[in-house]
Amino acid sequence: MPITVRRATTKDLETLFKIERECFTLEAFTKQHLAFLLENPYNIRLAAWKNNEIAGFIIGLIQNFNETRIGRVYTLDVAVKHRRKGIGLKLLNELEQVFIKKGVENCYLEARTDNVAARELYRKYGYTEVKQLKDYYFKGIHGVLLVKKLL
Repeated sequence: MPITVRRATTKDLETLFKIERECFTLEAFTKQHLAFLLENPYNIRLAAWKNNEIAGFIIGLIQNFNETRIGRVYTLDVAVKHRRKGIGLKLLNELEQVFIKKGVENCYLEARTDNVAARELYRKYGYTEVKQLKDYYFKGIHGVLLVKKLL
């Protein structure tokens, strides 16, 4: 069955929150924070559907920085039962296409240092690790900043 991507809305909040908790446990966004991200008109919110259910979602934002437009991925989540089926890459690609249409030059995202699978996926998709983020998630839980040139 094909994967379809559409805009995520607050109607999807319960399902998205369940997926968020499944993916990120301790550092998961609260339901209130996720609702804020879905309601913010400046955020780009996409959900991937497979077999009539939400399989994953991505939320990003475009920011202006010194006359340069940059994109930032806030979160990319794929439900455990839908992993390794190309859903994460499809969501990331769809978000990047929106960024490109809106003149975004670079896309940034963060990943936990110990999340080897995510870091490898991002590297395969053209992201470069540019900075270590000490204690980014919690004390002793570090992150890495990645960037991809879009334009």
